[in-house]
Order: sequence, then structure tokens, then C-alpha cells
Amino acid sequence: MIAFIKRIGAWLDSRKVELGLGLRVTVAALSALAIALAFGLKLPLWAVLTSLIVTQMSVGRSLKATRDYLIGTVGGAIYGGTVAVLVPHTGESALLAVLVMAVAPLAFIAAINPSLNVATVTAIIVLLLPAMSHSNPLDSAIDRVLEVAVGAVTGLAVSFLVLPSRAHSQIRLGAARVLELLAAVLNELLSGLTRGRDNDALHALQDGIGTAIAELNALGVEAERERAAKLSSGPDTGPLLRTILRLRHDIVIIGRASVVPLPVELQTRLATPLAAVSTATTEYLRSIAAALRNGRGAPAIWPVQSALEAYASAVADVRSEGLTRGLASDVVERFYALGFSLEQVRQNLKDLERCVSDWSESTGGAIEPTGVS
Repeated sequence: MIAFIKRIGAWLDSRKVELGLGLRVTVAALSALAIALAFGLKLPLWAVLTSLIVTQMSVGRSLKATRDYLIGTVGGAIYGGTVAVLVPHTGESALLAVLVMAVAPLAFIAAINPSLNVATVTAIIVLLLPAMSHSNPLDSAIDRVLEVAVGAVTGLAVSFLVLPSRAHSQIRLGAARVLELLAAVLNELLSGLTRGRDNDALHALQDGIGTAIAELNALGVEAERERAAKLSSGPDTGPLLRTILRLRHDIVIIGRASVVPLPVELQTRLATPLAAVSTATTEYLRSIAAALRNGRGAPAIWPVQSALEAYASAVADVRSEGLTRGLASDVVERFYALGFSLEQVRQNLKDLERCVSDWSESTGGAIEPTGVS
């Protein structure tokens, strides 16, 4: 029973961000409904739905959702209300024609800028709701804007006040996850040079890296939006994200260089230094991921540098002994591409060390408390 409770506790601890979002969404919905009822809004449903839409995973994402939803709603209400007032539509055929006039331009605009999708929906509501409830189109437009404004402001306020989650802090967790995935891929690739590689496992890891990097880049945009609005402080996210992306590119090149194992004569000479490079680099990537999570300074990079220097020395010995002569041109090309890629990894790890040190200094060695991260 105790073990089960511990597992549940560990699982809940790993889902703090999601639990925080669930609580914020619940509070936002209840608050929006209470405010809408207190103000006597005709359709409190729209206030509640809007509060759900604008309450996002981070404050930065909530800011964008609120801005887009309010702009789309106001624009759709003005356009839909104008069409409804200026174009008579007493019969069914006229109503269909007016609906086309209202929807087509806004749908075109939404296709160009998807963040304005709500404008089309708002115009339809403003146009059709008066026909069903026998009310005035202008009143319908005003009611719609007020309902959405209540929901948007409520959702945004809740995002700020109830366990606020900053994208800038989430960057740490996202970057750490990517670095751990890169470590796993790098270990598999370098090991594959002497024993062959598990392509199925590699494909699964590569897919995970692609998804994680896409999520990390989205968090970067949200974090910069928070910094611009003075909602969070800390280092620029650009250097960290660019360094991680360069590391991924290095590993892609290593993947191309390790399509097949090294020739037996090279394996005999390079297996040990390659294993040392793999161990030192993957351990460093995992250590630096832990440092990001915990807000600590970057770990020592000298084991990686020593392992790469030993590998470079072994490669120099192989070349001086002429072991690369007589090899197929594609084998030689992959062999030298591997050395170039490992040197690039060294440079990018040094850049990563500086980035992590900057992030540690920005919080005094501890992650900014957000209530969920």
C-alpha cells in the first residue's frame, strides 16, 4: 500500500504543470460564470467558453490566446453586425445570401491568419442569433463582445494569479528533456560504429527529439513574449535554443557517418577511445540536463574534452600508419565526417556550458518558483 501511494505521489509530482493547468481552468470557468451572472449577461456560456480557451499552459501562451480571441471577436462582431444592419434579410434566401457575405471574407482572412478564426464564428453568431431570438443585431454584437471580454479577462487574470506557470521556467524542463534524448541517440550512434545499430530504436528516439524540439521552440516564443511584457526575467532564450539545435544537427551528421560500422581494422584501434567519447559525452549531456532542471551551474566539461582529445590522437595514429589507405571512398568520407562532427559537438558543448551557467546565475542557483515547475 505504501509503495502504491509513493508511485501515485511520484506520478502526481511529474504532472505538476498539468495539474496546475487543470486547477486554473476550473477556477477560470467558475469565476467567468459567476461574473457573467452578476453582470446579467444574456449568454454566460460564451464567457465560460472564452475563459477556457484563453487559460493556457503558460502566462505567455495565455497572453497570445487572449489577444487573438479579443481581436477576432471584436472584428467579427463589428463586421457581422454591420452586414446584419445594412443588408435586409427577412426571407430565407436573403438570410442565406447575407450569411455568405458575412462568412466568405472572414473565412479568407482566417485562412491567411489562423489566429483570427474566431472572427468567422462571431460574425455568424451576431448574424443568426437575432433571427432566432428576435433581437437587434447591434445588441447581439455588443452582448457577444461583452461576454467574450468577461471570459478573456477572467481567464487571463486566473493565469496570472492561480499557480502561475511561466514559459521561461518551462524552458528549463523542455531543454533538459531534449538533451536527455540527444544523449540517448548519441550513445546508440557511437556504439553502432563498432557493433551495428538498432534502427527501430533510433527512429523512435529521433521522432521524440523532433517533437520535443518543436515544443521547446514554441516555449521559447512564449518566454520571449513574457519577457517583452516584463512578466518574467532571466536570460535570453535564443542562445540556449540555438545551441541545442546545433547539437541536434551534429548528431544528424554523426548518424549519417555511422550508417554502417567501421571497418574491422579501424574498429580494433578506435573501439576503446570511441567508447570513452560516448560515455563522457552522454554523461555530460545528462548531467547538464539535470543542472538545468535543478538550477545548478554547469558540470565540468573536461572529461568530454579529454575523451575527444584521446580519440583525435588515436585517429592521428591510424592515419600515420596508413590504415585508411585502400578503403572505399564512401567509407573514408564517413570516417572523416565523424571526426568533424565530434569536433563540432565539442564546440557546441562549450557553448551549452556557458548558456547553462547564465541560466543558473539568473536564478541564484535555483529554479524560479512558479507553483507548478
